[in-house]
Amino acid sequence: MSPLLRREPRKSPADHLITLIGKPDCHLCEEARAVVLRLAGELGFSWEELDINEDAELYRKYWEQIPVTLIDGRQHDFWKVDETRLRRALGV
Repeated sequence: MSPLLRREPRKSPADHLITLIGKPDCHLCEEARAVVLRLAGELGFSWEELDINEDAELYRKYWEQIPVTLIDGRQHDFWKVDETRLRRALGV
């Protein structure tokens, strides 16, 4: 079969890592964290939270967009975590 026609097997939601980039005392970050926590409990994916104030590169790259979500290291969303959009991106 041609490599162009081959599809990679679809990952399960539990096979993904969600990264939430934010900062303390940010109400949008708190709302995003609540959505990520709820979905992680339901779908079983791993997640981590990074403080933009502790990493100069993250600060430079994302300061005006926080909270930012990454899926497996690739930017997915910013300013708000849309639950439906995140579910879709995780194949649910």
